[in-house]
Amino acid sequence: MGSSLPPFPEPVDGAPSATVRRSQRSGRRLPRRAAIGRRSFVATLKALEELADAGAQVSVHVVDLDTHHHVLSGDDHVTLPIAGLGIVPLLIEVAAGFEDGSLDPLEIVERSAIDQVATAGIWRHLRAPALPLTDLAVLAATAGDPIAVNALLQRVGHDRVRARIEDLGLARTAILDRFRDDRGPDDAPHVAVGTSRELAGLFSALVNSAVVDAAVSAQVSEWLSLNQDLSLVAAPTGLDPFAHDHDQHGLLFINKTGRDRGVRAEAGVLAGPRSGVAYAMIVCFDDLSIAHRLRAHDVFRLLGVELMEYTH
Repeated sequence: MGSSLPPFPEPVDGAPSATVRRSQRSGRRLPRRAAIGRRSFVATLKALEELADAGAQVSVHVVDLDTHHHVLSGDDHVTLPIAGLGIVPLLIEVAAGFEDGSLDPLEIVERSAIDQVATAGIWRHLRAPALPLTDLAVLAATAGDPIAVNALLQRVGHDRVRARIEDLGLARTAILDRFRDDRGPDDAPHVAVGTSRELAGLFSALVNSAVVDAAVSAQVSEWLSLNQDLSLVAAPTGLDPFAHDHDQHGLLFINKTGRDRGVRAEAGVLAGPRSGVAYAMIVCFDDLSIAHRLRAHDVFRLLGVELMEYTH
């Protein structure tokens, strides 16, 4: 089912780097190893440290696309819930099916035949009772539409997605279940889980045409370039959420976010005139108030600011 991702490059000696550790386990403050200056991640590290001290689980990985320097990492090996971010391997399997002919992009799927989700999504508001698979892939990538995702997952099947994930070498990433309005005791606890290291590596491989083949990588990257959720890491870029695939200032940006109660996750690629990075961040927190939620969101936006400084 295609080749595995190339081994993720090890950090290069002398790279500007920053590392965080989970403080709620050790009781110690998170060490800061970022170089002081324009290309450091001091603000992000401080915010992650404060979240971890407050009991949140945080995971982050940023790698330079050109040098393969791991410029920021922290608990990037820990498997955490990632909500809708976990559908990226599903999109890869769908694109691979289109490419090898095992799936027809124009195959029509009836909405009434799909497990419904009434609390989110766009398709439930549309008059169209049926859509082709290729349009469902666009809905899934651009809006995280849960019914579209459920339709793709039902058509492709968990076994094929699981095999694709294994083939890509993602040992700690999995799609556990479909989207549901209510998750009961007999259901999987989360839609998907993963690590920031694997997810950053996956996005790096996508833009380097190393996921399955060049055609599949290009198709999935194109879908993700249309994503309209630019409210987290992408907020400081100033990109238009509805038209950012051809930015006039030369920014290359693709991403996918994941949101659930107490979960915020995002992975993507940001490239500017000086350099490019692949990144992933996961924050799991007690969603006790809007203030708790906004505090988690602020960390993603701080990362976005410092990624912009790094790439410009």
